Amino acid sequence: MKKQINQLECLARKLEPSTEQRKNLFEKAQKYGQNFLDNIGDLPAYEVDENMGKGVYDLPFEDSPKELDTILTLLKSEVDRSGLNPASGKHAGYIPGGGVYPSAVADYLAAVTNRYAGVFFSSPGAVRIENMCIRWMCDLIGYPDGASGNLTSGGSLANLIGLVVARDEADIKASNFSRAVIYTTRQVHHCVIKAINFAGLREAKVRTIPMDNRYRMNAKELNKQIESDKNEGLIPLTIFASAGTTDLGAVDPLDKIGDIADKHDLWFHVDAAYGGFFLLTDHGQKVMDGITKSDSVTIDPHKGLFLPYGSGALLVKDGQQLHDSQHMTANYLQDTLKATEETSPADLSPELSKHFRGLRMWLPLQLFGVQPFRAALNEKLMLSRYFYREIQKIDSIEVGPEPELSVLFFRYLPDNGDANTFNKKLTNEIHDDGRVFLSSTHIDGTVYLRLAVLNFRTHLDEIELMINVLKEKIELIQ
Repeated sequence: MKKQINQLECLARKLEPSTEQRKNLFEKAQKYGQNFLDNIGDLPAYEVDENMGKGVYDLPFEDSPKELDTILTLLKSEVDRSGLNPASGKHAGYIPGGGVYPSAVADYLAAVTNRYAGVFFSSPGAVRIENMCIRWMCDLIGYPDGASGNLTSGGSLANLIGLVVARDEADIKASNFSRAVIYTTRQVHHCVIKAINFAGLREAKVRTIPMDNRYRMNAKELNKQIESDKNEGLIPLTIFASAGTTDLGAVDPLDKIGDIADKHDLWFHVDAAYGGFFLLTDHGQKVMDGITKSDSVTIDPHKGLFLPYGSGALLVKDGQQLHDSQHMTANYLQDTLKATEETSPADLSPELSKHFRGLRMWLPLQLFGVQPFRAALNEKLMLSRYFYREIQKIDSIEVGPEPELSVLFFRYLPDNGDANTFNKKLTNEIHDDGRVFLSSTHIDGTVYLRLAVLNFRTHLDEIELMINVLKEKIELIQ
């Protein structure tokens, strides 16, 4: 048996590269990354490729190893070319990512050291870093000392956990799920509807509250609907408001909604996945006045803090409520009870095994300080307003409301033909060109183009290019 074990060990040790091999791997990977970033300004924001990445199948998993040069060549041609380039400052279609460089360094360090950040006992320092990030965001919202939260993979999981906490706090029984009522608008992110299903509330009633002419929840109509539901013997459960809808960038009247939630004793959740970090700006604090009245908030550092994808957060005003909803233990974890000075992320989330996400947020905030992030967010607010002003100088452009944050929508009204057909074609022409990326949406059957400015690499030059491409494509189609 020893002989067989020794033979297996010889093969297994290939998983531990030598110092020289590690150096070679890192240098080649770093060179690849540096070349990508050095040329990011020249790369298209969107590239149509007939192959659509199918070349990845040319390297199947086999017993024999492959050279890193071969693998990186494939990544360049099949992964980092085709489709959207969210790292580009010319990407302003969906809420864009960006990925500040120190976060990549942090992920490298987190992966190499492989600290387990789920339980305080296992890595006290890592958990303190994650809780430090949570506390900083709670302070940003205006939550008290007893608040808590969890770093998630994104807004979808954060919204799901928030809904589950609301459900558990209401102590509603499964037999009453069909009488439960959830209040939101048609502009709520679709992940909230998925969360309702995942939380076992598929039978609950979802009330889509009317909106004003800026696509914000009508607080009076909300109050009226809640009172009507109570009179019918239903169980109002929670309000899902938005602080920056993904589609149109609208911010619901949080202050008024908070008062209504308090009046009727409803859980008040704010989806601020996109808009939350604008609270670092004076404008954001004004627009999102009342967010501190919420019971829970979703906020995504991979949006307004420009971190890589996979960086979301749920914040809960009463941290004990989050703990009571999510905490569970097991016999094999009994040793971890020796260390409980800090709350463990695993006690505040469905996740037990998790990546050390906090380092990718903590490191850039330490290296840069908060000031450059605040400046970048103020810049995005101004850039969106500049775009909004300048496109109105194009004949036959119709705009939606002035952006509350950094998302806006507009369309072109042709002299002849169907406007929807024209704007779909305009969108396709921009995509086929690829230099910049804008997306489209539809509101009550009307097609609009969207601009979402939230990439830290998007500056005035990129906005000017978007305007020029838009003019060029309109002239081409006419």
